[in-house]
Amino acid sequence: MTDHLNFYIDGAWVAPVKPATHDVINPSTEKPIGKISMGGAADVDKAVSAARRAFDSYSRTTREERVALLEKILGVYKSKFDDVATTISNEMGAPIALSRAAQAATGLAHFAQAIAVLKTYEFEEKRGKTQVMREPVGVCGLITPWNWPINQIACKVAPALAAGCTIVLKPSELAPLSAILFAQVLHEAGVPKGVFNLVNGDGPTVGAAISSHPGIDMVSFTGSTRAGVEVAINAAPTVKRVTQELGGKSANIILDDADFPSAIAGGVQGCFMNSGQSCNAPTRMLVPRGRHAEAVQIAKAAAGKTIVGDPLQEATHLGPVVSQAQFDKIQALIQKGIDEGATLVTGGVGRPEGLSAGFYVKPTVFANVKNDMTIAREEIFGPVLAILPYDTEEEAIAIANDTPYGLSGYVSSGSLERARQVASRLRTGNVHLNGAQISFDAPFGGYKQSGNGREWGVNGFEEFLETKAVMGYSES
Repeated sequence: MTDHLNFYIDGAWVAPVKPATHDVINPSTEKPIGKISMGGAADVDKAVSAARRAFDSYSRTTREERVALLEKILGVYKSKFDDVATTISNEMGAPIALSRAAQAATGLAHFAQAIAVLKTYEFEEKRGKTQVMREPVGVCGLITPWNWPINQIACKVAPALAAGCTIVLKPSELAPLSAILFAQVLHEAGVPKGVFNLVNGDGPTVGAAISSHPGIDMVSFTGSTRAGVEVAINAAPTVKRVTQELGGKSANIILDDADFPSAIAGGVQGCFMNSGQSCNAPTRMLVPRGRHAEAVQIAKAAAGKTIVGDPLQEATHLGPVVSQAQFDKIQALIQKGIDEGATLVTGGVGRPEGLSAGFYVKPTVFANVKNDMTIAREEIFGPVLAILPYDTEEEAIAIANDTPYGLSGYVSSGSLERARQVASRLRTGNVHLNGAQISFDAPFGGYKQSGNGREWGVNGFEEFLETKAVMGYSES
């Protein structure tokens, strides 16, 4: 067990203003693996002051200077890659193979993408006699979740640094160890004092202090829709920019001409990946009513091949969920699905056989789900798939859009043109056609209660820029 009781403020590791500690729990063992300090408003004040002092000089660095800094960060991160992957598996339960291939790897991808954007981005544009300039937005408060800890840190920090902003980061207290390692990477890479600051703590205390702080110009938040509403409320009195990536309940439409074995097995795997703890997971699978029984059998077989167990074992597909609270919530929702009359195909309440400790959830598939059932409405954030039958393509689209969320969507069809037509009618920020994977240069974000603003690529970079028009800049 390792203690990390200091915060990273103004280029140094400093003690909290008031001592208060929190145990970091390994969800596979339910035992502490580390201890962090929990900050307060006074710690946020110190971090914001450091970031404000640093902004004046850092915001005026050249493109070339910032590219060089980002490249140095990328190099140091690569040298600590295995440590990052193992740390993520230990603190939030992702299987080590996933931690290497995706969790830790996203840090590399977002910094590489920020470098590529920065190298070619046009910060100024002439419009007649007016010069339109894009400038860094200022001091940015970044509040990140536990489910993809480095992904959500890197996709905010990399473009913020590239744009010339300074930062105060609050990672999740459930998975803070990878964030501490990330801060060590930035320190070793030579990020100037005050440009990046880290304060650990919980949302109601440190998160609220960040989102309401008058010295912070922008808040970028990733988490639940409920918490996102609180961030927006806290930020409103200071009229700061707020970008949010929130919850999801994504529909996976399997059209009647799709390759059923591939599409359905892939949909099960996508739903269960990261123990279902992804906001864009394809948790509602929509299948033609006439092929519902066929789809259920394919899904059951795919779920049966899922290996649940120790996240540090290479063969593991499904680790634990992050905490006792999440485990209890998921168990209650599975029971709700049973109580409301959905057909339990496989899985169910309780731990998987042979696992008496750890927050492990049975890979669960429900069939004959109606879209007004709780398991079709609420974000479960666990390895629970709901299969919903539909009669027509029009009905499938209507069911897919009948949700307060709009983060992601999935369409499988033997005709790419048909899949495109369905995608054009989905009210969601992302759509994956025929199993297409995410792209780090594409905008990521949602419609409706899934948030506002976009992350990743050029769109994510521009969230950290303000626009200035200088009239009379030229004589002609």
